[in-house]
Amino acid sequence: MSDTRRRVKVYTLNEDRQWDDRGTGHVSSTFVERLNGISLLVRAESDGSLLLESKISPNTAYQKQQVQGKDPALDITQDPIDESEEERFEEIPETSHLVELPPCELSRLEEIADLVTSVLSSPIRREKLALALMSEGYIKKLLGLFRVCEDLDNREGLHHLYEIVRGVLFLNKAALFEVMFSDDCIMDVVGCLEYDPALVQPKRHREFLTKTAKFKEVIPITDSELRQKIHQTYRVQYIQDIILPTPSVFEENFLSTLNSFIFFNKVEIVSMLQEDEKFLTEVFAQLTDEATEDSKRRELVNFVKEFCAFSQTLQPQNRDAFFKTLANLGILPALEIVMGMDDLQVRAAATDIFSYLVEFSPSMVREFVMQEPQQTDDDVLLINVVIKQMICDSDPELGGAVQQMGLLRTLIDPENMLASTNKTEKTEFLSFFYKYCMHVLTAPLLANTAHDKNSKDPQEGSTKINLVCPDNFQTAQLLALILELLTFCVEHHTYHIKTYIMNKDLLRRVLVLMNSKHTFLALCALRFMRRIIGLKDEYYNRYIIKGNLFEPVINALLDNGTRYNLLNSAIIELFEFIKVEDIKSLIAHIVDNFYKALESIEYVQTFKGLKGRYEQEKDRQSQRLNRYRRDARSLDEDEELWFNDDDDDDDGEAVEKRMEDDFSDSYGKYMEAKRGAANGANIGTNNNSKAVVIPPLPPTNTPNNSSTSSLKTVSLPATPVVKTALVGLVDYPDDEDDDEDEEDEEEEQTPRKRPRLNS
Repeated sequence: MSDTRRRVKVYTLNEDRQWDDRGTGHVSSTFVERLNGISLLVRAESDGSLLLESKISPNTAYQKQQVQGKDPALDITQDPIDESEEERFEEIPETSHLVELPPCELSRLEEIADLVTSVLSSPIRREKLALALMSEGYIKKLLGLFRVCEDLDNREGLHHLYEIVRGVLFLNKAALFEVMFSDDCIMDVVGCLEYDPALVQPKRHREFLTKTAKFKEVIPITDSELRQKIHQTYRVQYIQDIILPTPSVFEENFLSTLNSFIFFNKVEIVSMLQEDEKFLTEVFAQLTDEATEDSKRRELVNFVKEFCAFSQTLQPQNRDAFFKTLANLGILPALEIVMGMDDLQVRAAATDIFSYLVEFSPSMVREFVMQEPQQTDDDVLLINVVIKQMICDSDPELGGAVQQMGLLRTLIDPENMLASTNKTEKTEFLSFFYKYCMHVLTAPLLANTAHDKNSKDPQEGSTKINLVCPDNFQTAQLLALILELLTFCVEHHTYHIKTYIMNKDLLRRVLVLMNSKHTFLALCALRFMRRIIGLKDEYYNRYIIKGNLFEPVINALLDNGTRYNLLNSAIIELFEFIKVEDIKSLIAHIVDNFYKALESIEYVQTFKGLKGRYEQEKDRQSQRLNRYRRDARSLDEDEELWFNDDDDDDDGEAVEKRMEDDFSDSYGKYMEAKRGAANGANIGTNNNSKAVVIPPLPPTNTPNNSSTSSLKTVSLPATPVVKTALVGLVDYPDDEDDDEDEEDEEEEQTPRKRPRLNS
């Protein structure tokens, strides 16, 4: 079988998944007996050595330049011959690694343009063309032809030069950019790109760069290299953003090196400026000097803004050093001054600078503002200045206010306080914010939700209280932003915002906005209440119940009627959440006060579900009460049984036996005394001692029978008995025996009382 020869390049994939160039050779297919099949062979064109040998399988689909598959009519796999690729290889001399460039002449511009355009699809040929352009100083020769064509008004040649310069940029080589963007070449490059063949008239980019765009040195730059780098970066950025068309999907990577070129230029500029301490010190000195003219201050602020924008290209550690340098130079006090100025451009630029600082280090900004109350009034605090700018934004769309609200949200977000080395930062800053700043933030909200003194009482027939609500769109947008920030506070600040809401009765004021004609504002007010209820905090729940704060929400639902819209769905979701979470206090309040107004709503089962939850809870409470009463009656019966128990009788018998024994002893002593008296013996002592006579007790069945003794019997009134130990408030030693006798009497539980005898 005859060989089919073709010139090819061989690449192999290494272990790092990178392609290694094995060289150029000729490919052929032939039958190899030891492989028992057709094999693909590639032999080096230099010495004929074997570069590749591979058996061809009829059942394997091979791929070449996005063409995959095989001819089903053939027994072997073949790739279609790409004549254009073969022609391109024929253009490259076998003895050279470079593309042979046509002479740089006017008559060869079309040929040069075709060559540059043709190599863009091949990475290898792009590389070789770039080397050729560099080795022969070709770029400067082409730009010389541009000046000739422009002098001759040779539009055809100028159109070819546009294609050539655009193609050279797409070669994506930094070495070429260094030549093309040098001071003596860049304007000619811009000139070539003005003559796009698709345009009837050329653009005037050079006129803009040289006459319209003015380079202003706010502070004289003495370093010529720095000045040149700034000029170059601006012009290259202009080429990328303005002149070159937006790259297609296939051209996205063609300008990656151009992006890198701009990136590293910015890094160099920032580094060189940062190292010039005298320059930056002068910038901030003039920025804060009251004698500085407004136009000069505007230029200074714009410079600092651009400076911060360039810093975003720095590596993290270098960016840290950059912002610390700015902080040491006093950028925050400077911003405090310029953000309070009347110039809108200055304020906008200062806000952009402030956003860079907040994004870099919120803690640094917080630390600065917490030191301010010791040095200044509340009205000029940096955060209050930002809040006032948000409130006073003159833009109908409130673009600046949205940006400032985002900055405030970042500053008061506890999430970025947790990683701080200062563990008390969260507590200290939030206490500071609610003491010095919150009243400024809520001022527009409170001002636009004041009660109308002429409004009627809702109990007298009006459907809802007539309150002052914002009618213009801009005010409604501002209040919506404030509510969004307050809702964030409810979610993340807990204690501080709870105290503020209670003290200011803030939820009541917010719910006034349910009457607004702007639905988005009513939804913001409802969302604020929804976040509060979502916390399931009984402290908030009691506040809502006491203030009857569901009334404006239910009025809004009823006023909405049968319209199925976002407001309707949001209100229904609020009550559905209360039902699902079974918030008992709120359920009871809603059903007790509003169910009659809501029971007609049947397109959802939410309110019937609330009623069901309410009834279930009532049943549980009733059962619990009945069980308590039954337990109480059972306790009374047990006590009665205890008092009537046989043990009491046994105790009574023991007492009676003890009393009889005492009586026998007393009676014996009495008889002895009587006999002694008969014998003329004296009883007692002859001095101051008294005779003691213990009389016999009367019979138990005749308690009122009197003894022959002249001593008086004392009957004690019966007292209720409680089966507990009695403890006196004061213990008297002389009454111990009497107390014991009283205890015995209380334990007897019998009408018989041991009499207290008087001497």
